[in-house]
This record gives sequence, C-alpha cells and structure tokens, in this order.
Amino acid sequence: MSILGTGLTSVAESPGAVLAAKPPMGWNSWDSYGPTVRESEVKANADFIAHNLAKYGWQYVVVDIEWYQPNAKAHGYIAGGAVTIDEYGRFVPSPNRFPSATNGAGFKPLADYVHGLGLKFGFHIMRGIPRQAVEKNLSIKGTPYHAADIADKINVCRWPDMEDTYGVDMSKRGAQAYYDSIAELYASWGADFIKADDLSTPARASEILALHEALRKSGRPIVLSLSPGPFMAEYADFLQTTAQMWRISFDFWDKWDALKRQFDITHNWESYVQPGAWPDADMLPLGHIGLRAERGDDRSTLFTHDEQRTLMALWSIFRSPLMFGGDLPTSDDFTISLITNPEVLAVNQESTAGHQSYRDGDTIAWTADVPGKADKYVAVFNAADTAQVVSLKWSDVGVAAAGVAVRDLWESKDLGTQSSIRISLAPHASVLYRVTPKGK
Repeated sequence: MSILGTGLTSVAESPGAVLAAKPPMGWNSWDSYGPTVRESEVKANADFIAHNLAKYGWQYVVVDIEWYQPNAKAHGYIAGGAVTIDEYGRFVPSPNRFPSATNGAGFKPLADYVHGLGLKFGFHIMRGIPRQAVEKNLSIKGTPYHAADIADKINVCRWPDMEDTYGVDMSKRGAQAYYDSIAELYASWGADFIKADDLSTPARASEILALHEALRKSGRPIVLSLSPGPFMAEYADFLQTTAQMWRISFDFWDKWDALKRQFDITHNWESYVQPGAWPDADMLPLGHIGLRAERGDDRSTLFTHDEQRTLMALWSIFRSPLMFGGDLPTSDDFTISLITNPEVLAVNQESTAGHQSYRDGDTIAWTADVPGKADKYVAVFNAADTAQVVSLKWSDVGVAAAGVAVRDLWESKDLGTQSSIRISLAPHASVLYRVTPKGK
C-alpha cells in the first residue's frame, strides 16, 4: 500500500548508491547510558569496536537520545529541561558532556574521531523542532520564516515526560526548509546514521518524508533509522522508499516475555526484508547494561545464556539490524563470543528468504537460504518454559532431502549426516544449523 503515492526513489534505491545493503551492525548508547552518555564513553566503545569487532562487520557508533541536554538524568528524563540549540533553532551537543563540541564544532570532532578508527558515526534525533526555538521564534536558516511559523503544537512528542520538541506542520512554508537545515548540519558534522524518533503509532508520514528528502538533498549518504515501534505492515512500501530501517516493536529489553513476542512480530514482517530496507527488531540488550539507563539499574543482561543465543539466532535469521546496547569495554567474554561468531553473523549478513518454516505451539523453526548454494540455515527454538525434545523431518522445515550434513554454528562443529532433527532443548534454548543436502 502506498501511503502518499509519491513515487519517490530513496537514496537506498539509487543506482550505485545502495545504503545499508546489509543489515547495519553497530553500538548504540541507549541500553547502557540512556540520555546521559558522555563523549569519553562513546570513544571508549568506539575504540573497543575498532580493536575487537570491526573485523567481524561491526561499524556504527550511535549516540542516543538527548545529547543536547546538559543536565540529562539517568532512569528517565527532565521534562522541559535546558537544551542547547544554535541560532537557527537546531539542537547541538551540550559541551559539558561533549567537550569537543565547543565553539560551534558540533559533533564533527567526535565524528572525525570515529571515522579515524575506520568506523561510522550516528546519533538520535527527535521529530520536530525544539520548543525553545519556537519560544524564541528563531530564524529558519536561509529563509524569511521563523520557528513559530512552522510549529505544530498539537502533534507533539507523545511521551509526557519529554518536552523537547513540537511537531513540524509540513503544510506551512518554511517547514521543509527547517528539515533541510538540520540535514545540512548533520552532513557537515559527518553523520553516517540518523535514528529519528517519535515517528510511529501513528506513522508521521509527512515528517518521515520531509526528513528523507532533506537527507537526500544533503549530498551525504546517511542511513535513516525510524523509531520507536511498532510500525504497522500496511506502511511497508512507504517505509521501504523513505528509510533504511524501521522499528517493528516497542522498546525491547532483557525480559523473556518480550523476546517471546518477537517471534510473532518478526514472522509478520519476514516478507518485507530486503537490501537497503530492514524491519528492525530493536537493539540487543546484552552484556553490561543499565549503567545509567532509562530502564533498570546497573546489571548484566537478565537473559540467560540460552536466551541470549536464541535472541541472536532469531535476529540473525530474520536479518534484523544488529545494534548492541551493552557497554562493550566492561561486558563479559560470553557476550563478546556471541557477537564475534563469524558463522552466526554470516546468517544475518548474507542469508536470503528467512522465514518461519514450522510452528507447533512453542516449538518454532526458521529457515533461510545460503546464497549460491543448495545449503540452508535452520534455527530451531524452544519457546516453552520447560525442556522439550524436538523431533522433526527435514521436510518439516523446508529442506528437501532425506539426509543432510549438519554444522552447528554456535559450536563451530560438524555433526555428521542426520536423517531428521531430534534434539533436546532446555527452556528458551535453540540451535542454529547450516545444513547441506547429501551429494551437494
């Protein structure tokens, strides 16, 4: 279904300029630091990625919400708190938290640092225009219009404890120019990734389109990630032409009930996965999280080891973007092993046609193709709260062979030829296989 019937072509679809041809992989500050992350912490995680993870495909470093709040607090927000903006009503980093942003430098020095490590830099923004800009009625760069001319004071940010922005009324003169001005600023800083929030439920189609157009005109390839969730599937074709990734669930945290719900959600979106346009199952709340987060206290993820493997297997075979939320330098060895297994990451980055191939109650299987091969990837999950013995024919999961050679991707171990699937799975546990039909 076309929401606006614009016929516009996104940057991701432009010949020779496919953005996010594979699911983006990176780190985001949200699960660890909420709205309070500091420049030194961003750099520490960037350093860890460069030295330990980049060779596995991890590349984005993303600063999440309220980097323009000098007094941002953990475990929530300061409603109507101070913000830092420039003369044209655009948010700029607060220098007390990002010292390199002084003297109008913005995020450029931090982006330069990240780029110097061979990585890519991004940050979170809120839909709309700063309320402070409207109150001061600041000029919109390059136009005779002012912030008050375009502010939509009805369709504001839907979170009552955040009062940073008004919406932008895209029917008003100067509205597109404002979005153009922020995209121009972000491009000048060297942004590679923008996570734009408060754009779903209901979908704010006019502002999504405005931001898409502004980023396109900026001249810099910038991946656009839309939040929060859930976006509804009826918006899929519109989203595929305006963004590179979009959230399909509410904020995802380290609780089994939330992970179990993702099986239904990802199944609903499996047919919309394509290069340059990725339904996003949300971040990976793994490792050391909650240091100063919006939700929960300083902790290691509450997911068990089995649940963590299940999470990574589902995100990988569905091909969700992988945005790690834990503080990398202080996360444990098991966590790092999850995100540096090249065979599992290949499922996320290279497979095609991932889909739920079997479900009987809490026994679930997903199957995907290995490009250019007769091989398949097969994940089998026990979503029950009790141990289960799973017995399936290969044909039950879409593998057309009586016997196949099986490789366990988590254990990096060949299991020999097997005529069927028969495995005992602990509660919430899973397996992830690569299977090769005999003689292939």
